[in-house]
Amino acid sequence: MTNILVVCTGNICRSPMAEGLFADYARRRGRKIQVKSASVLGLNGKPAHKHAIAVMKEISLDISGHKAQPVTNELMEWADYVLGMEINHSATLRDRYPLFDDKILLLPTFGGLVELADPLGGWRRRFRKSREDIQRCSMAFIDQIPA
Repeated sequence: MTNILVVCTGNICRSPMAEGLFADYARRRGRKIQVKSASVLGLNGKPAHKHAIAVMKEISLDISGHKAQPVTNELMEWADYVLGMEINHSATLRDRYPLFDDKILLLPTFGGLVELADPLGGWRRRFRKSREDIQRCSMAFIDQIPA
């Protein structure tokens, strides 16, 4: 079993979408992967953003039950890989959790991107673009993990 933690700023837009996309792709590929998501900002209990829920529903994935959670030492310990959406996320995680430096990576680099832009405050089409970018990066990441 491979444990993946995806991290963004508030755990209400990008990382909940990533959690759903990772889980779906891993299931379809027959991979034993467990995925969780969390916030570097420390939000706790907030639902996923309505546009994130809507654009995931468009591809038949339901993240409506998602509740934000902060990154914790326990989650960092649990994860085999910790994937940030932005350079700042990875830098923040390295500062807070130096013992786990070797598991902290940038998800966008697996899809040929530098960062995955935060869609918060944008129209639904911006969330769709974010979903598509995250999907490409997550599929590439899963495909490179040893089976």
